[in-house]
Amino acid sequence: MTDTRDNIYAAADPLKEAGLFRFDDNVAKVFPDMIKRSVPGYTTIVAMTGLLAQRYAAEGSRLYDLGCSLGASTLAMRQNLQVADCRLVGVDNSAAMLERCRSIIDTDTHDTPVDLVCAKLQDIAIEEASVVVLNFTLQFIPVAERDAVIERIFEGLRPGGVMVLSEKVTFEDPHLDELNIELHHEFKRANGYSDMEIAGKRAALENVLLPETLARHKQRIADAGFSSCDVWFQCFNFASLVALKA
Repeated sequence: MTDTRDNIYAAADPLKEAGLFRFDDNVAKVFPDMIKRSVPGYTTIVAMTGLLAQRYAAEGSRLYDLGCSLGASTLAMRQNLQVADCRLVGVDNSAAMLERCRSIIDTDTHDTPVDLVCAKLQDIAIEEASVVVLNFTLQFIPVAERDAVIERIFEGLRPGGVMVLSEKVTFEDPHLDELNIELHHEFKRANGYSDMEIAGKRAALENVLLPETLARHKQRIADAGFSSCDVWFQCFNFASLVALKA
């Protein structure tokens, strides 16, 4: 089935009509197309999330997809599991996204159980986890609440577990920051978005998506207790980190 085309910000006056960005039913309908055309490397990050789950999933553990949206990372993990008695937990605070997520997961033939929870991930207890994934999720959480989220994940991970954190990032050097913003906009133009659509979505995400530097993410992860952390993928101002619990 072909993804529904993202035309949300193609209105005559998207700055006026779109408002703040929300993961509502309109976004859920076009989300696969939106994220592939907006996030460089998204498909690679999701696929490699599956391989990391294959490597680090432990028998009898849970694997969490925090901010699961339509379940792309959930499915990537499920389809790569090679150990028994695991359980997948997908968490999202958008009922519209989870409704579509369930319909997608129900078409998958793999048999690892998947629980879908509609809740703020700040309220979720992480228990007996071997893998925790936050693919472009932390950036939507208030900055003051992010340390506690990462600390809770660390506490709920088993020794030897892994956290995957993918985020839009900013750069301390203003010249590099502007360069990567411009390159990202060129990426979106190459994928068929107009300047009007780019400006509309950027305005809608202002004060909703709050990026931080890689240094800030690494410091937060180290402060939580992770023994190792570094970037394993980056394209422009989008990066994914892997963090290990000794």
